[in-house]
Amino acid sequence: MRRLSLVCVLFSMLSTVLAAQQAAAPAANPRFGKWLIKATDPTRPSTNVMTYEPHEGTGMKVTINQLQPDGSLTPQWGYTTMFDNKETPMNGSRSAETAAVRMVGERTAEITYRRDGRIRQQLTNVLSPDGNTIGIIYMNYGADGKPDTVTFATYERMK
Repeated sequence: MRRLSLVCVLFSMLSTVLAAQQAAAPAANPRFGKWLIKATDPTRPSTNVMTYEPHEGTGMKVTINQLQPDGSLTPQWGYTTMFDNKETPMNGSRSAETAAVRMVGERTAEITYRRDGRIRQQLTNVLSPDGNTIGIIYMNYGADGKPDTVTFATYERMK
């Protein structure tokens, strides 16, 4: 009887520890995965792929790739972020040297690209409620440091 009580107590303690660990484990970022840009010209194939991967626990690695006709991906440029709005170096980009990312809502990120200390582009990146579409507004800055053009893109989750 004493042994049964000890087993019950140990099982109860183990269950409590496992439940606490599961509750404390962060949910995976819903952006993780591969995203294909939606073509605006139906006669031309989509070739831009964003890949979002886990980075150092709560961060994310962003890679922009070119989709080749054989289905392979050629890396173009990328960066990592901890979503803390701190500038991190970009690799492979000709237009920007750093990226800073912050979450401004549960599904909305603001991304700032800089070169020579000046803002080159600001993006608003919004994940759809169903988690399968990302809409991006690109605000481009001119040499005078003021916004001069705005463009839009839609990315769909690759299955």
